[in-house]
Amino acid sequence: MKLSIIIPVFNEVETILEIIVKIKQSTPNLIKEIIIVDDCSDDGTADILQGINDQEIKVIRHTRNLGKGAALRTGIKHISGDIIIFQDADLEYDPREYNSLIEPIKDGFADVVYGSRLSGGKPQRVYMFWHKIGNKLITFIANFLFNNTLSDIETGYKVFTRNALENLNIKSDGFSVEPEITAKIFKMGYRVYEIPISYYGRTYKEGKKITWRHGFSAIWALIKYRLID
Repeated sequence: MKLSIIIPVFNEVETILEIIVKIKQSTPNLIKEIIIVDDCSDDGTADILQGINDQEIKVIRHTRNLGKGAALRTGIKHISGDIIIFQDADLEYDPREYNSLIEPIKDGFADVVYGSRLSGGKPQRVYMFWHKIGNKLITFIANFLFNNTLSDIETGYKVFTRNALENLNIKSDGFSVEPEITAKIFKMGYRVYEIPISYYGRTYKEGKKITWRHGFSAIWALIKYRLID
């Protein structure tokens, strides 16, 4: 079984090499490919990636900044694995949890697995109250619209079978990709499981990019993709 890891990157010069090392050290029993999509970074990230010489790693660079959704869409075009994981380029999520995340798919129970930061049992950074409230609101709206019990729609750890991911036909360019994916997997009837994960969140000073404004576009995306394909 082969695991494909897609990393969308924008201006992560401080963390990109460390996250690669962590991924390389995880799940040693699986064949892995790491697909890094640099979304036109201008902070030195591109120079670091250009110097990588590793057969497991494929680097693709956008010539202009297009957004996280566009970076994921580019990465999906290059996958060859049976199971695909989205991995943010920062250090908020721990690749050592890959084994537990892929287990429901390996065991034949799931088509999609979400790593939940809100279901308990794992270390969580205590911070950003309003972000948590916003995530809970967006997650509630998703559950209301699609009659489900998801706990963390905005998690960065989403895992897919290759068939499920390729059938989603992602269209969003920016952070609206997260609610679009959720809406489409529910509409298509895929089997979704959640696994508790650790979360080592960053502040804005430490490099966090998503803001409260993205919440409005997320809600609109849920409604939009509930009504259309």
